[in-house]
Amino acid sequence: MRMIARRIGLYVITAIVAITVNFFIPRLMPGNPALAVIGRVQASESTQAINALELQYGVQTKTGIWGQYVHYWNQILHGNLGTSLNSYPASVGSLIRAALPWTIGLVGTATVISFILGTLIGIIAAWRRGSWLDNVLPAMTFFQAAPYFFVAILAVALFATKLGWFPQSLGYDTATLNPGLNWAFISNVLDHAVLPALTIVLASVAGWTIGMRNMMITTMDEDYVLIAQAKGLPKRQVISYAARNALLPNVAGFSLAIGFIVSGALLTEIVFSYPGIGYLLITAIGSDDYPLLQGIFLIITFAVLLANLLADFVYAFLDPRTRQEA
Repeated sequence: MRMIARRIGLYVITAIVAITVNFFIPRLMPGNPALAVIGRVQASESTQAINALELQYGVQTKTGIWGQYVHYWNQILHGNLGTSLNSYPASVGSLIRAALPWTIGLVGTATVISFILGTLIGIIAAWRRGSWLDNVLPAMTFFQAAPYFFVAILAVALFATKLGWFPQSLGYDTATLNPGLNWAFISNVLDHAVLPALTIVLASVAGWTIGMRNMMITTMDEDYVLIAQAKGLPKRQVISYAARNALLPNVAGFSLAIGFIVSGALLTEIVFSYPGIGYLLITAIGSDDYPLLQGIFLIITFAVLLANLLADFVYAFLDPRTRQEA
């Protein structure tokens, strides 16, 4: 419990620092969001309108930078991430809530599939060193080493344009379907997600496979594995003993990968115009939507911190040495 309390305290301090940095960086840039909104909606630049918008965006000049800082913390604690500049008067929270399920569904599913597939292949390849599976592993690294956008464009050209097996872009057919809990919409979403998910799996499975294979080879040379083999235990049981210990680094890496699911596979969503957080982030950068950028960065920061905290808990649960040292 002392170890858990120390970890939680560390992450709370980290979150406070991240929120503070997230507050100050946009304010180092020139310009006033209130004036930008007034210019876009072509309203009169009256003092009352400017003061109202400055209060809405937390850039009121009368209170000074520290007054804005207190106002920003008050908004964060009440779950208010501000108002978007580009999509005014839509709130940042509503835009993120609309994009987040698409990213979690696509990137989350692809990450889990690549982790499970890569771990299983790595275990088998290490146990059967010198087999055909072990020899073809270097070829798998091609997809990881090649630029992702190149692999994605090739997949679109082959499977979408030439063969016509999958749609080229978007999350669903916006021209003919409306979002809803019906089979027509769900099947269309799955159809649009297959190709982006496939490219993510191809680009990441090699890393999990090679990492697991190398750890398995190291673990299989340990004394307890050799003793288990000498006792004549079944091969499946020996593999289970070795895999449980070799799995620890991959579990830690998977916990961290979960944190970055929220940020989305940026290039994936750009190439496929997928309506997730990554595509929303690019849109915000292109339109200088600073409140939306702040909100997205804050959500990504909290997701990474939470994933790191879960990784610490899982590692302490799986590895008794961590608890003993703490």
